[in-house]
Amino acid sequence: MTDNLPRSIAIAGGGTAGWMAAAALSRALGRHCQIRLIESADIRTVGVGEATVPPIRDFNALLGIDEADFLRQTQATYKLSVQFRDWLRLGHTYYHPFGVHGTSRDNVHLHQYWLKMHQLGDTASLDEYSLCSMASMLNRCAQHSPDPHSIFSTWSSAYQFDASLYAQYLRKYAERLGVERLERKIVDVELRGEDGYIAALRLDGGERIEADLFLDCTGFRGLLIEQALKTGYEDWTKWLPCDRAYTIHSASASELTPYTRATALSAGWQWRIPLQHRIGNGYVYCSKYISDEDALQSFLGNLDTPALGTPWQLKFTTGRRKIFWNKNCVAIGLASGFIEPLESTSIHMIQSSILTLLDYFPSRNADPADVAQYNRSIAHEFESIRDFIVLHYNATERNDSPFWDYVRTMDIPETLRWRLDLFRSHGRIPPKMPYDLWALTDWIAVLIGQNVIPRSYEPLVDVQDIEDVRKRMSKMRTTIRETAQALPTQEEFIARMTS
Repeated sequence: MTDNLPRSIAIAGGGTAGWMAAAALSRALGRHCQIRLIESADIRTVGVGEATVPPIRDFNALLGIDEADFLRQTQATYKLSVQFRDWLRLGHTYYHPFGVHGTSRDNVHLHQYWLKMHQLGDTASLDEYSLCSMASMLNRCAQHSPDPHSIFSTWSSAYQFDASLYAQYLRKYAERLGVERLERKIVDVELRGEDGYIAALRLDGGERIEADLFLDCTGFRGLLIEQALKTGYEDWTKWLPCDRAYTIHSASASELTPYTRATALSAGWQWRIPLQHRIGNGYVYCSKYISDEDALQSFLGNLDTPALGTPWQLKFTTGRRKIFWNKNCVAIGLASGFIEPLESTSIHMIQSSILTLLDYFPSRNADPADVAQYNRSIAHEFESIRDFIVLHYNATERNDSPFWDYVRTMDIPETLRWRLDLFRSHGRIPPKMPYDLWALTDWIAVLIGQNVIPRSYEPLVDVQDIEDVRKRMSKMRTTIRETAQALPTQEEFIARMTS
């Protein structure tokens, strides 16, 4: 029997990041490696995001989590899309749906036919070709079908849940598998003199925690990765200038909408995330263009149910660590970087970091090649998500405030410029690469939703008879609308799933 595994792993910080890591590692390693998590009730966790993207379903499935129990314990609702209000211009709304456009999985290039019909004067919106978008508009819900002949094979969904309850849920899961939780504060990080690796975490009371591998889940402060190891940070404020947020919970609404709402305001945007027991709200804004006082007043004035508690303010700098795995420390969650929650990617990046770590899981002494590949992979995903978020700001017609004037006219990353140039030619999207979160249908939804219309469409579309295309497109819209209308409401569907 070989003895190649790390003998021990120390996770600094709890919250969503810490307990997702603890759950996944304990599931993968069993009791072959000692896993300890150190957290303090005196340190408030940010609770990154309460809305997610579809891969969260894969993470829960990996852990063997029962969906009905998960829905009950985390007060979760289903999320089929993001509704964007006022992003293109005031009064305009579109959806970024999960799942593909069309009525079957082989219609991945349906937007090309939509582009031709649009040129010919057809006024149907792209949302009318998405079952998830149409169900969102009608507050209806369903499940994906693996049958490729079913219209529900085009369906995909994520969750909206209470992040603190999810962390508690995963804590119980991880502790059952042997993870040891220490209720302590970390007062010092000891480095080895010979190579600068982390030797131990010193806790209040004098206890010293040694480990072969350390995970930094301490949030924005990056206690291990930055304060101790001085890893460095890549600032993306020039592309994503919002630097503050207010958050507050409000009372539950009478109807549970199966989508997250993002409403563009004068100096940022406001989110609305409906859970079973309450609504999560936040205003992400740029302090250069609005004062904290005015931002708070605007935020509270836009709530659609009574506020619960008092607002909490966050201050942040968008960007990422220069590397995420440094020596024997891996940064997970907000310690690794932060892209504002416009497309609900914070929890996804926790998940991706953990699963990529398992892909390149180290022996007792990590190989530099594995570390380098991990860092390349996570950097690629951060930058891909960054470009997608920047697109939402830059592709706008709004000129009603200094904030929107800036983001509409700013220089954008070259990687996004390349995508836009390609799309504006014939509506083409480059193939999804490993460690890309967003696929063709995601880019299409936002590009067309914000009126980035190509000069032409794919030439091969002209092979099809136009009248035949027109009939098929009309039938497709009817099928999608009638299918959505026949679905249960979100409340009815959750009750059915949890009964």
